[in-house]
Amino acid sequence: MLKQPIGKYYAIMAKISASSIALFLSLEFFCWPGLSGGLSQRRLENSPAGGDANILAQNYDLEMMNRLRNANNHFGFNLFLEIVKSPGESNIFISPSSIAIALSMAYNGARGETQEAIARTLNFSDMSLAEVNEANRALQGFLETLNQEVQLSTANSLWLAENFDVNPDFIANNQQFYGAEIGQINFENDGAVPLINNWVRENTNGKIESIINGLSPNSVMVLLNAIYFKGSWEQKFDELETKEQPFTSADGTAKNLPMMFLSSSFPYFENEFVRAVALPYGEGRASMYVFLPKAEVGLAGFYQQLNHENWQNWMLQFDYGEVELGLPRFKAEYELKLNDVLKKLGMEIAFERGVADFSRMSNTSQKLFISEVKHKTFVEVNEEGTEAAGSTGVTVTLRSAPRRFKMTVDRPFFIAITDNETGCILFMGAITNPSSN
Repeated sequence: MLKQPIGKYYAIMAKISASSIALFLSLEFFCWPGLSGGLSQRRLENSPAGGDANILAQNYDLEMMNRLRNANNHFGFNLFLEIVKSPGESNIFISPSSIAIALSMAYNGARGETQEAIARTLNFSDMSLAEVNEANRALQGFLETLNQEVQLSTANSLWLAENFDVNPDFIANNQQFYGAEIGQINFENDGAVPLINNWVRENTNGKIESIINGLSPNSVMVLLNAIYFKGSWEQKFDELETKEQPFTSADGTAKNLPMMFLSSSFPYFENEFVRAVALPYGEGRASMYVFLPKAEVGLAGFYQQLNHENWQNWMLQFDYGEVELGLPRFKAEYELKLNDVLKKLGMEIAFERGVADFSRMSNTSQKLFISEVKHKTFVEVNEEGTEAAGSTGVTVTLRSAPRRFKMTVDRPFFIAITDNETGCILFMGAITNPSSN
């Protein structure tokens, strides 16, 4: 069987989010001859590790993880800011980590200009392939060591057309460094798509039902990453305090929505553009950062300040204060084909039929290219959570009285789910209409 979701599920959780990404590679001008018969699935035997597999130490390398964290976060902001340029987007919610992992798996099969283009897009230019792989393995392992009240699981899989002559080193690197499950099936059989979608459903705890609708006759490989996060608030909202309050959407219309309220000590930050609060999960290892642009600035003005360098500076300026917080309860689903966005970020050659070079994936002379990158997410925020576990009484010292702030999130806002120990941004998004789902 393919990989099951990691860890236990906890019944009372406040923030639920799940993400999955599918990346398809198709074979140029080639139709598989004679693919017929019933659906079959087989696991490929473990292949001897390629040249990259044993270069680096097996234990965590914090410096290497930090470099990958910076690369992933930088890529995430670039990706997000490109997405928001598209007209008509309402709520946006992406997992930079999920996208980066799936593209890193494909990166192992690229050569020449294609490899260089992916490296530039993912900000890997100062890291060798061996370092990228080892850092991904270390970071994924480290992120899954969160406490019991914060569950984060990642899963990767590689689905191959049954007659595809795959390079054993490509398989070995994806198994060793990404823990990828390998399935080889008949892509032309009606059961292929449900089988792949079922893997996504299982590894997102049912929050994402499917990622693909069909497979092209020329498709030979599907790479999948699934991330599932479920966390309880360190301090829960009281449902009895939730009240209908007006929320002004991006188009200026106001609508009454359930607004959750909580007054407590939270990390808080404010400058001339934005007000922000950090809401910890569990024992504080992970947090949701809520950024509310000031009314005269709006999300568009905030986006002009949103970049990796500013983000790092903002994280250093959060300080505890007494916050009267109002936050809308919301649920949102988001789906996007990322081809055009990734092309604009510099990966165009990877999508070019007959030009892309993924020759490290296959032993054939046929040209492979990426035909589709699709991303799908789910997020839900509500009142539920656990009581403060002893670490919630942090106050600001060397002050005669704690700072007090009132922050009601009653207009479009930006959120990010971050692992505080590594600084890795797991999810980011903009909620402009909490009632749209």
